[in-house]
Amino acid sequence: MLELICDALEPMGPVTARRMFGGHGLFIDGLMFGLVADDVLYLKVDSINWPHYEAADLPRFTYQRQGKTIALSYAEAPAECLEDSEVALSWAGAALAAAMRNRKLTGSQAR
Repeated sequence: MLELICDALEPMGPVTARRMFGGHGLFIDGLMFGLVADDVLYLKVDSINWPHYEAADLPRFTYQRQGKTIALSYAEAPAECLEDSEVALSWAGAALAAAMRNRKLTGSQAR
């Protein structure tokens, strides 16, 4: 599945995957814009693109640490992203834009 996602998003630029969070982070030019965990694609969200995920009732990526639920700034991509490359590119493009905005605000490699 990871390879299929990377191939589908290749028109955005060279997508690389690195192991992290028990899954794989998706990167373009060193900037993380997505995450694949348990065969689910999650994309970077911020105040600009989060309303689209919220309207589609798509959950944030969470994990457990020391008995607490931690939510990261990634949300589950719509199922259509795995079926339609144009849909995937649209949502992933918005996620990459969110990662770029975050990098500008924090000066870091958005996670």
